[in-house]
Amino acid sequence: MTSVSSAALTNAMRYQQMRMQADLVKATKESSTGRVADVGLALGGRTAQSVTFSRDLDRLNVIVDSNGLVTARLASTQTSLGQLSGVAQTFLSALTTASSGDNSNSLTQSTGQTTLQQLTSILNTSVNGEYLFAGTNTDVKPINDFTATGSAAKAAFDASFVAKFGFTPNDPAAANITAAQMDDFITNDVAPQFLGAGWQTNMSNATDQQIVSRIALNETTETSTSANSDGIRKLAMAAAMVSSLMSSNISRAAKDSIVTHSQTLVGEALSGIAQVQSETGIVQKRVSDASDRMKTQIDLFERHILDLEAVDPATAATRVADLTQHIETSFALTARLQQLSLLNYLT
Repeated sequence: MTSVSSAALTNAMRYQQMRMQADLVKATKESSTGRVADVGLALGGRTAQSVTFSRDLDRLNVIVDSNGLVTARLASTQTSLGQLSGVAQTFLSALTTASSGDNSNSLTQSTGQTTLQQLTSILNTSVNGEYLFAGTNTDVKPINDFTATGSAAKAAFDASFVAKFGFTPNDPAAANITAAQMDDFITNDVAPQFLGAGWQTNMSNATDQQIVSRIALNETTETSTSANSDGIRKLAMAAAMVSSLMSSNISRAAKDSIVTHSQTLVGEALSGIAQVQSETGIVQKRVSDASDRMKTQIDLFERHILDLEAVDPATAATRVADLTQHIETSFALTARLQQLSLLNYLT
């Protein structure tokens, strides 16, 4: 003879409720995500395939996200290079006017000083806390100021002039400097400070090495530029000479030599900057193409994963509704059973 008590029935109902509640959690997850709640249980031996697809999908998504940051950096670099080109073009126009005698020395000197200030400002541009023209030293300002006070580069320039001629540019004796002497000073004393080792000693904190980014699973490329490029050095050299010497006491012939050398340098600087712009544009295209290819791969992986893990939305929604109804009915029955007691029937 088997006895049945209200307590046994209640405990059985509670156990069933726990199972249905666990099933409801899974069913709700499947209904909201459109995928199986437990991949291992649902796929069995094909679980490894799903895990592999998911891992490759995550790797591709990480690189695509990284490419977004690279694209932003390259776009900002292109903008800055365009600004540099504009500054150089304006400076070249001022030098051309000066060579024809239509500009005063002070105006030409002021244009050179402005060019240096703009050059420094543009090269010290940062995006997301990283300096664009610093090479791999992205946390260090790539260019130092070239100013009369506290500037190693300006101090080195002034010292080289005194060492060469024995007096300062504002000394009355500077009026006797010939064009040939100025040519020699520019070639042998100024050029090494900007086109040689003096550039990184006094002016630049950037590295020649550039940032190398992985833009696809099997593809890397340099995704930055450096303030040490020849075009930038030549523009800085021309601006430094003009800003330092055009308003000094040096002779007219010496000033003409400075203007002639500066015109040549700025013309070469424009070509150099244009070359860097072209190279940056090529990298932008490579990054864009790589991202497009990976997005196609991502779409394929997502489809494969969906084929493995997808559940029928209608079936999932129906299961959620059925389980919810069963649980509510079970709660109601459990409540009724808990109210049963022999005391209610004793008189």
